[in-house]
Amino acid sequence: MFLNIIGPGDTFGEIALLDGRHRTATASATAPSELMIVMRDQFLALLLREPKLAIHLLQLLCQRIRWTSGLAEDSALLAVPARLARRLVSLAKLHGHDTLNGVHLIISQEEAARFLGLSRQVVNQHLQNWKAKGWVDLGRGKITIVDENALQVIVAGNEPNESDSAM
Repeated sequence: MFLNIIGPGDTFGEIALLDGRHRTATASATAPSELMIVMRDQFLALLLREPKLAIHLLQLLCQRIRWTSGLAEDSALLAVPARLARRLVSLAKLHGHDTLNGVHLIISQEEAARFLGLSRQVVNQHLQNWKAKGWVDLGRGKITIVDENALQVIVAGNEPNESDSAM
């Protein structure tokens, strides 16, 4: 299951850095990347010298806890279409690229399925339905959100009609 996409300047591995235990997740690069490794003993010494850094770290950890709690809440409370729509809108805000046709995401249906703990077939079924309604466009390894409002209505628990999304 995918938990998140991180980009340039983002951090990961902070739990293991702080508690000295094994990492809680793995990370895979989807493109050539340069990483900086921070050694635990040096980082803890830095925290002692720079208390403001500790406050920033606490804010980061709280942000990550909220993100993870939101994923668990979505899985427990939202129907599959709402979970998929919410994740696509969220990813679009964080990693999307505006185009003339909508917000373009570089993510495959398989990756979207792994984000949600679903099969690719289930994700494809909903995406094909939304594509037929003009709400998304699909390509190899990419999803374009054409009508974000329609997806937001799905997140709210209502399946919009074609006439609703034209407004």
